[in-house]
Amino acid sequence: MTKTTVYFYIPKQVTLLDLSGVVEVFQEAIGLGLEYELQYISSQFSIISSSGLELSALTHFSKTNPQENDLVFIAGSSTNQIDLNAEDALFFKWLLKVNENQTTICSICSGAFILAKAGLLDHKECTTHWKLVDKLQNDFPLVKTQKNTLFTQSGRLYTSAGIITGIDLALHIIEARNGKETAAAIAKELVVYKRRNGNDEQESVYLQNRNHHDEKIHIIQDWIISNLEKTSTIDFLAELIHIGPRNLTRIFKKQTGITIAEYRTKLRIEKAKSLLTNSNYKIQYIANLCGYKTSKQLRIVLETHLDALPTEIKNKWS
Repeated sequence: MTKTTVYFYIPKQVTLLDLSGVVEVFQEAIGLGLEYELQYISSQFSIISSSGLELSALTHFSKTNPQENDLVFIAGSSTNQIDLNAEDALFFKWLLKVNENQTTICSICSGAFILAKAGLLDHKECTTHWKLVDKLQNDFPLVKTQKNTLFTQSGRLYTSAGIITGIDLALHIIEARNGKETAAAIAKELVVYKRRNGNDEQESVYLQNRNHHDEKIHIIQDWIISNLEKTSTIDFLAELIHIGPRNLTRIFKKQTGITIAEYRTKLRIEKAKSLLTNSNYKIQYIANLCGYKTSKQLRIVLETHLDALPTEIKNKWS
């Protein structure tokens, strides 16, 4: 394998996790014996991060010339501190040259704004942090901003939603270049729950329907999440928080916007997707782990809600 240089462009007020998450993925790849070399570049010798930590001994971008086999990651700055004027005209000229060299260019979080200002995202699908999606679309109307997406690919250009999704994107690239087993080994080493795909939602299903302050309903939701393989009646759940079954049904719907059955189904679908794409378990066993007695029950649920069979999910996203 030809050695690949991974360039990390560090803007002013960089968000450390946007940077460090991707760095660790490739550092682990190096530890596995893969031919990657990391280089940190910027427009200045030193940069103060959004959390106040100074990063120094950085190489000026103009002294580098990334080629076709290389990667350039543009880290994001604080979502509250986007300043495109901080990047001078020389940098955007350099970025366009890098793109002409057929280098793979990736943005993390608000780094998408830098790609957009350079004109690289015109008429292309892209994404950014959920707080910035509307701003990106309004500031750059020629881009095709995707909402609630972890990362996008348009040829050699990738954009990600930021923070942890940078890890998802980096693992995706590792898998494409070095194979699924390598990506899985790195994910395991980083204790990443699962390698998410670009079309997964930015907000985890485990956080959805929880924007309320009813501690008793949180208790019910926590129990369901931890016991998806178990069957439970409304009477049993009501006893956990010492209220009547009818009262629980009413309050749960009021606080979450959906019924208990709908909530449990959403979680079971998410767990099934994860197991189908990140394990070699048989479908019957996965069905049992998700609380279904037969694989047929699981197939019906997935067909109804995802319009896909278990084998299709496994082949498409694994």
